[in-house]
Amino acid sequence: MQLIPIGIIHSPYKTRMDAPRQGRLADDEAVLEIHEEFKDGLMYVERLKHLIVLYWCHKAERDVLQTVTPWGPELKGVFATRSPARPNPIAFCIAEVIRMEGNRIYVKGVDALDGSPLLDIKPYSYQIDSVEGLKDE
Repeated sequence: MQLIPIGIIHSPYKTRMDAPRQGRLADDEAVLEIHEEFKDGLMYVERLKHLIVLYWCHKAERDVLQTVTPWGPELKGVFATRSPARPNPIAFCIAEVIRMEGNRIYVKGVDALDGSPLLDIKPYSYQIDSVEGLKDE
């Protein structure tokens, strides 16, 4: 398997302590800079309100299988958490599109650290991606 970053994320978060627990809770602006060879894939992105952003947590630990979350004292397996520390530190967030300038998408709602490799972006569909009536456990 080979992942090829399509770009890089520029954010105000230099360390994990700088980043919000969830990007949707922050109002900071970030930039998704798409590499030149992938810019043709941006056609019609400016018409979207929200994007699913997949990125690589390049500073995360990769040998953690259990962790304690900020919401409870109990130990949980990483696959039951949103911890960035995991065997394959792939993260996602739903970002609000603010504007586009060339190969740069200005967004809000991203919690990625500055310099995180951007793996993919997809349109967020309110009808498909939102599950109504569910509660967190």
